[in-house]
Amino acid sequence: MRVEYINPFVEAAFSVLKDVLNAMGGEVVDVKRGDLYLKSSNMSIMGVAALVGLAGDVEGRVLFDMSKTTALFVAGCMNGEEFLTIDEMVKATITELANMITAQAVTKLHDLGFKFDLTPPALFTGENMEISNNLDVEALIVPMELGVDGTKGKIEINVVIRERT
Repeated sequence: MRVEYINPFVEAAFSVLKDVLNAMGGEVVDVKRGDLYLKSSNMSIMGVAALVGLAGDVEGRVLFDMSKTTALFVAGCMNGEEFLTIDEMVKATITELANMITAQAVTKLHDLGFKFDLTPPALFTGENMEISNNLDVEALIVPMELGVDGTKGKIEINVVIRERT
C-alpha cells in the first residue's frame, strides 16, 4: 500500500475530528494520532463502524471503527446534545462523519492525480462482528485518540487500498 494513499486519510481524519468535536464550544476535546499498525485481513470491529468502498485507479475500503460509547460521545459533540442509545440520529451523525473525512481525503487524492469513486457509507452496529476483505492486503490502522490520553475513546481508521491490476 502506497503512503500517498494513506496520508490524505490521516490528515483528513485529524482535521475533521478536531473541527467537529470542538464546534459546539463546549469542553475542548484533544485529538491525537496514535501509532500506525497493520492488522490481518480478518478483524473484529469495536461495535460501530462506517464502511466506505473505493473503486477506480485503486480498489479497497476505509472503515471508521469505534466503540458504542465513543460513537455516542462523537454524536453528542457534533449535535450539541447527549445521546444514551445508538438511535437514528447517532447513526446518521457517524455516517456523516465518515462522509466528511472521506470526502476531504479523496479531494486531496484527486488533486494528486488519483481517480476513483466512493460508495456511500454503510453503517454497522453490533457485538462480535468481523470484517474481512478479499483483496489480500493487510489493513493499515490509524488510531485517533479522543481526549487527553484517549479518555474520550478512540476511532480507528482502517484503510485497505491496492492499485487495480
